[in-house]
Amino acid sequence: MARIVGGLTTSHVPAIGGAIAKGLQQEPYWKPFFDGFLPVHAWLDEVKPDVAVVFYNDHGLNFFLDKMPTFAVGAAPEYRNADEGWGLPTLPPFQGEVDLSWHVIERLVERDFDVTTCQEMLVDHAFTIPLKLFWPRGCPVTTVPICINTVQFPLPSARRCWQLGQAVGEAIRSWDSDKRVVVIGTGGLSHQLDGERAGFINKPFDLKFMDSLLHDPEWATQYSIHELVEKTGTQGVELLMWLATRGAVPGFVRKVHTNYHIPISNTAAGMMALEALE
Repeated sequence: MARIVGGLTTSHVPAIGGAIAKGLQQEPYWKPFFDGFLPVHAWLDEVKPDVAVVFYNDHGLNFFLDKMPTFAVGAAPEYRNADEGWGLPTLPPFQGEVDLSWHVIERLVERDFDVTTCQEMLVDHAFTIPLKLFWPRGCPVTTVPICINTVQFPLPSARRCWQLGQAVGEAIRSWDSDKRVVVIGTGGLSHQLDGERAGFINKPFDLKFMDSLLHDPEWATQYSIHELVEKTGTQGVELLMWLATRGAVPGFVRKVHTNYHIPISNTAAGMMALEALE
């Protein structure tokens, strides 16, 4: 059976992709953020995952407001990137892990998750930037994208995203393969891009949430979506991807490394690397 080696989470603000493209990683503004990934690169070199299952949210490249699934799973042989208008370079296609995709889809439907199955799928900065951050020399893993709606209400609850992560984790561990899988969650942390609270950041809540993923991973499920928006900002609900990732990594975890830095653009930028102990 397949083995989950751990979970990775990171912010994905487009400005990060711009900094990578312009080679700004050692500039004073960016260095504290990018340096946070160095210990994780070493860990990935050690555990050598074969597959990355990526929880992310689409920002209009693949799904728009006229068609917005709550949960969508990619089942394509490759996932292409395209110009989103941020000035980011378009990246080569990411290779899919089709057998695992279908196994996850089948298991999710058996668990009463009504998922959208995508045999063609464009992936935006929420998918591409994290893979570039974790593997700056090129992505060596095959991928399974799992998109969670955090764009258009109604959004799935924190509890439901936790349950989704658990179901995905069970599916991965029952996959008939000897491959090593890392689960990635992208987005957040607290930020709001518009309205009266534009620029809102809630550092105490962010740090509490990050700590909870180590010691009390269901802690955030006590909050409704509206409460999470109040505490983290309109776009801060992207923490749902972090929650799903932790749900997929079973039992106790070891903290490999964490980093929290503000601001990156107008976002509280966080990163965690958690090693599975089961």
